[in-house]
Amino acid sequence: MAKPNGRVKGFKPEHLLNRQTSWLEFNSRVLEEALDERNPLLERLKFLSISASNLDEFFEVHVAGLLQRIEDDDAVPGPDGMSPHDLIRELDRRTHRFVSEQSDCWTDVLIPQLAAENIFVKRYDELDDASLEYLRDYYIRDVDPLLTPVTVDPAHPFPRVLNKALCLAVSLRRKRRASPTYLGVVTIPRALPRLIHLPAPDGSYHFITLADLIVEHTKQMYRGYDVLAAMPFRVTRNSNLYLQEEEARSLLESVRSELHNRRKGDAVRLEVPAEAPEDLVQKLRSNFELDEWQIYRTGAPVNLSRLFSIYEQAHRPDLKYRPFTPRELHLSPKSKNIFDELRQRDIMLHHPFDSYDAVVRFITAAAEDEQVVSIKQTLYRTSQDSPIFQALIEAAATKEVTAVVELKARFDEASNIRWARELEDAGVQVFHGVVGLKTHCKLSLIVRRDPDGVMRRYVHLGTGNYNPVTARFYTDISLLTCDPQIAAAAQQVFAYLTAYTERPSYAPLMVAPRDLARKTVELIDREAAHARAGRPARIVAKMNALLDPPVIEALYGASRAGVSIDLIVRGICALRPGLREVSSRIRVRSIVGRLLEHSRVYYFENGGEPEYYAGSADWMPRNLYERVEVAFPIKDPDLQQRLRFEILEAYLRDTAKARLLQADGSYERPPSPKTRGAARFNAQDFLIGVAEGKLTVADLPHSTRRIQVRRARAAQVGHATE
Repeated sequence: MAKPNGRVKGFKPEHLLNRQTSWLEFNSRVLEEALDERNPLLERLKFLSISASNLDEFFEVHVAGLLQRIEDDDAVPGPDGMSPHDLIRELDRRTHRFVSEQSDCWTDVLIPQLAAENIFVKRYDELDDASLEYLRDYYIRDVDPLLTPVTVDPAHPFPRVLNKALCLAVSLRRKRRASPTYLGVVTIPRALPRLIHLPAPDGSYHFITLADLIVEHTKQMYRGYDVLAAMPFRVTRNSNLYLQEEEARSLLESVRSELHNRRKGDAVRLEVPAEAPEDLVQKLRSNFELDEWQIYRTGAPVNLSRLFSIYEQAHRPDLKYRPFTPRELHLSPKSKNIFDELRQRDIMLHHPFDSYDAVVRFITAAAEDEQVVSIKQTLYRTSQDSPIFQALIEAAATKEVTAVVELKARFDEASNIRWARELEDAGVQVFHGVVGLKTHCKLSLIVRRDPDGVMRRYVHLGTGNYNPVTARFYTDISLLTCDPQIAAAAQQVFAYLTAYTERPSYAPLMVAPRDLARKTVELIDREAAHARAGRPARIVAKMNALLDPPVIEALYGASRAGVSIDLIVRGICALRPGLREVSSRIRVRSIVGRLLEHSRVYYFENGGEPEYYAGSADWMPRNLYERVEVAFPIKDPDLQQRLRFEILEAYLRDTAKARLLQADGSYERPPSPKTRGAARFNAQDFLIGVAEGKLTVADLPHSTRRIQVRRARAAQVGHATE
């Protein structure tokens, strides 16, 4: 399906929320978790760190892209009617306010509460003699040899400052003779930890920032100068890749070249301390060619994301979430291996509540099984030392192994290039998908000669990456099956990726950019037709982002037709719920909590014959028109019941971590429980309890008799993965 041009017919700009401001609302919800005293203290620190890392990416990608449009004199308003210049002014206001809120969270809230728990982040002038002695030795031994101070003058140009690198700016004047002031710049190597853990004999934790330590030693670095002032700073650069794939001899070489260029991207933000000397700030602003609004003064460290190391180094389980053990997949007594099991039933896993080891075992078992003839695998993001990666290399010695590696997975390009080369060296056939499209689908296809003599295909389809590390804190859905129709369609998708062999349909799968957008709209329109005919009609959809105008227009049409629509959208949402005669039957909630909600699930009531899908795609243009994505059906009735009445229903009942989107783009928490003394319901905690065998669907909060009846039906079904 071609990407739509312009606005959808009948669409009004006021019907849409702005993409960038919606993203900032999402990051505000992350920051809210840092302020929420119901969360363990070190987890709150982690949320603050995540909000800072998120904001980095927002400037690297979203703000950088917007500034590029302005530079190119692109004044065309977006679907919401905002011009690039109007949007920059709005982002200026919102991002400065957000940085101020981050700073207040750190200085006024977290620092005192950490100190009350004997975790201290100290200034240099607060240290005792033992700590000062330790730091003097540490500086001489580990820091000073790595530093290269530069004085900017006609013989020494301003050094190239890497994206997000921590640096020092120093105001200098030569000793023993009258001289103008000079600018000194020190780039702090990334090999050095940004927070230094100081020895503390009493079991408390003491930290100091690396920037404070180096500022204290600037006089040693600049002998012969008077140091008038010194401050840390940090520059964020444009990190978008601009590839001309049609002209590139090799996509791998093209991406590698662009990665090098991206390190030199235009500056889009400068972070400095709130008390930074204005003359130093202006020298930096002039050098990086920034407007005044692009200067961000903060009362917190200029690299807040590095505070995450406190979480890692402070061994205080009482200040962190209680760990839980994911539910393991147990095979039936008659099954010798996973392939025997899949010939009896489909398996659906809800990670991380269900262990990701089952997916790893599926692929490693295929690599080891002598009856397996071939393995085909997509890789978008994975982890270092991934067992899946190693299994593919080992399998290549005895089997036909094909890997489709996406080189342009943002911020993972360098590692993916390395993996692609290692796979090729091991004998794996490596492809990079369809030119012009990112390969974002999550597929693993195993061909095996079974004991009955049949050559049978086994498939894993998922909503998340093949990354055992992130699978511990991303929620995702996996389907393991040997359903002949699904397996045949998966093989056709691989043929599309490796040979660009297009088919009119990949049913029962929906595949972007071929038909996923069109079929999604058709499914929504079908619900509208059911509602107009008086048949049962409802949509429940869970995703990370909702931006696509044709899909939003279809949802508006379904709402007008009488369809009840519940959307669970973690991040950006351009749809405005609650508009009279437009979206009055649409409710949108976002859940931001302990785990990153990453699964994409779509439920359609279909006149009383429900259909269930999961997949890799959000309902946004880049997923539907610019990537290869796959949505797959959940056919097994037991798995359908679990998906609807355990998983989706839990998220719809959440009152602890959910926020409800309002028509003006703001978010509000759901009302408190009406029952006196009742606690707010946390869907993620509930699902952890289910995984641990402590809770069942009967423990979901009751709201209506209809819901109670549905839960009773679900409880009778049980869990097909147990």
